[in-house]
Amino acid sequence: MVDIILLGGPGAGKGTQGELMAQWLPLPRVSSGDLFRANLSQQTELGKQAKVYMDRGELVPDQITIGMVADRVAQPDCANGVVFDGFPRTVAQAEALDALLADMGRKVDVVLNIEVAEDVLLARLAGRWTCTKCGEIYHRLFGPEKVQGICDKCGGALFQREDDNPETQSRRIRVYQEQTAPLQAYYRARGVLAEIDGEQSPEAVGAAIRAAVAPLLA
Repeated sequence: MVDIILLGGPGAGKGTQGELMAQWLPLPRVSSGDLFRANLSQQTELGKQAKVYMDRGELVPDQITIGMVADRVAQPDCANGVVFDGFPRTVAQAEALDALLADMGRKVDVVLNIEVAEDVLLARLAGRWTCTKCGEIYHRLFGPEKVQGICDKCGGALFQREDDNPETQSRRIRVYQEQTAPLQAYYRARGVLAEIDGEQSPEAVGAAIRAAVAPLLA
């Protein structure tokens, strides 16, 4: 049994690495975003409680988020462990998760912190452009269109969504760093933080993650 936390700022590659991990680590990924969407769509009691706050534009209280996590971790497919993706986000949530796992006779075994410098994150995030007609997504660094500003597939004009512009992305990165700096210290003090260089190739990052997790599977 192994419980893992995957940390990384916007653009750090958590999604890519989560997919790579799924190929060799048969554990479910538990994402707070997925949990919110599932509880809202299924209109669970926790989902209804969360919606009240979301409709008011307020942050959902930790107790509701933790309740969703507790329900998910209690499901049979999580019996052998979980990869927590993007959760916890704060020290308060980390303490609540520790208490939840302790009640189950479990603990956080390793926290994989994918480190990427802010300027690299911004370059990764700010280069995304979307087709106005078909919705195809391009990236000026990693998957550019053949003719700048024109969709390869349908010829539609490309535009940059408001949440893809550099100013918005810079704010997202700063908020993440403010939240996770104390979280990193929290797990470092417990001896479970593994620093992963996220500026390598996806394959090299994946290999580093596998090396950090492998001793726990022996």
